[in-house]
Amino acid sequence: MYLVQILLPCADNSGKAFPREDFEQVKAGLAERFEGVTAYLQAPAEGLWREGRRWTPDDIIIFEVMTDEVDLAEWRERRARYERHFKQERVIIRYMSIAVV
Repeated sequence: MYLVQILLPCADNSGKAFPREDFEQVKAGLAERFEGVTAYLQAPAEGLWREGRRWTPDDIIIFEVMTDEVDLAEWRERRARYERHFKQERVIIRYMSIAVV
């Protein structure tokens, strides 16, 4: 079993917040595809990344799904779609092997 996490920004690079509907669409699409999703929408995680010599804060929303297999081609396509939609150079999608008790 694998846990896949998608980290999406709350706002674009100019600081304008993305509409809640954008995240609801991501959640609905993941729920339909993976028969369930966990979305951390109420309390965004605080990210920090370096751009040159400057540190930039970045609030993110995390989505998680569990799946028996990880189809890397599918996830790369999703990542590219999210990068276009959320206007990001790179959206982080990561996965890890888990055991469910």
